[in-house]
Amino acid sequence: MKRILLLTLAFIICHLSITSVRAQTATDIINQMSPGWNLGNTLEATHWNGAALFNNVAGLAAETSWQDTKTTQQIIDFVKAQGFRSVRIPVAWVYGHISDADSYTIDTAWMNRVKQIVDYCINDGLYVVINDHWDGGWLEEHIADTNSATIAKNKAVLTAIWTQIAEKFKDYDEHLLFAGLNEPNTEESPKASTINNLLNYNQTFIDAVRATGGQNATRVLVVQGPSTDIGKTVKLASRYLQLNDPADHRLAIEVHYYAPWQFWGMEKDESWGKVFYYWGNGNHVSGSSHNATHSEESFMKQQLQEMKTQFVDKGMPVVIGEFGANWRNLSGQKGESQEKHDASIRTHYRELHRLCKEMGGMVPMTWDINSRNQQGTKGTMTIIDRKTRTIYGIHAMQGINDVWPAPSPESVSQLQVGEFPDGVYTLQGMRVANQLSVLPTGIYISQGRKIIIN
Repeated sequence: MKRILLLTLAFIICHLSITSVRAQTATDIINQMSPGWNLGNTLEATHWNGAALFNNVAGLAAETSWQDTKTTQQIIDFVKAQGFRSVRIPVAWVYGHISDADSYTIDTAWMNRVKQIVDYCINDGLYVVINDHWDGGWLEEHIADTNSATIAKNKAVLTAIWTQIAEKFKDYDEHLLFAGLNEPNTEESPKASTINNLLNYNQTFIDAVRATGGQNATRVLVVQGPSTDIGKTVKLASRYLQLNDPADHRLAIEVHYYAPWQFWGMEKDESWGKVFYYWGNGNHVSGSSHNATHSEESFMKQQLQEMKTQFVDKGMPVVIGEFGANWRNLSGQKGESQEKHDASIRTHYRELHRLCKEMGGMVPMTWDINSRNQQGTKGTMTIIDRKTRTIYGIHAMQGINDVWPAPSPESVSQLQVGEFPDGVYTLQGMRVANQLSVLPTGIYISQGRKIIIN
């Protein structure tokens, strides 16, 4: 009896051991990546010139051509300190970084710089997504092309690019994810030929990466829906779920969430409609013509629920690769409320992160462009001021931290208050205002001194 019992216990222990080393699925990994952040306007930036395609004119200087701060380990450290657990790094490859046009060879210096920034993130234990971003539109603007020679060339370029990237990073573990494209443009109602092309390009990306072996044999790969639009993507769920991948449950689907346009990106009133300054329950301003009239909380929930039902519940998790809204300066706008607009931004960011967390299997990755110019009512989609390593988009960050609290801040005695530039900051280093007079009761840092307002 004792012998049988011992054998039974041994079997159970062995079984538990085998279970504990089960490889993580894409869903397991995606569930560890929230919240996510984009190193936007940085490695995808280059010349606005078609002549930059398939040559090496952009160079390392491209990194600061759309924003003014070179990426450092300290910047990524600050990103992690805000509570972010993953970083999406949009990258241009074909657009200004090809050293040999005949073989589509990526410039070695550029590849090494991308690796260096990936390593900054890996050093901090963050998950990383690298992609082939808009990249001069070499493919993303030509998904609908039906010429057989063009399609063959596009597949050859896509294979060459991703084979090189995959070889460079083949020894990296599951903390690194690859995303084949960014926003593959399709018609408003995609034609069957366009859909077939897009699915074939996604398959080409998968095949190229898997063929390199090593960690790439099971790395999580992210494929893109048509125009990364949720409405278009859910209609094609069955076809995306049928993509051929030799690795089991290692694919994720990417969409972006920018809705409604009038709130997140519209810059000025048009004849057909007004900019939305206010979004969300309790944030509308009586008498204003700039209240959202559609696409608020219930719409956001519906969109995400469709992605959960059609993809997450069937084993394909979701990367919301870009998300955000422009924070605007409404000073001088008669009848408008800066307070309600600020609350709208906070609500918008909070709701998307809350829904993703509750539903599971979805990671929202906030877009961030590192521009401190709000341009008045045009606004800016910036959260982190990389140069000063402070929070600029405080209301967006508060919305994220309402759902995903940042790690505990340093104690007051550890703060190097003299390092803070002009402006007013919380004790956690969050920039909250230009002057003290607009702030409520609390303790702040201003001009290198701690200030108590009571």
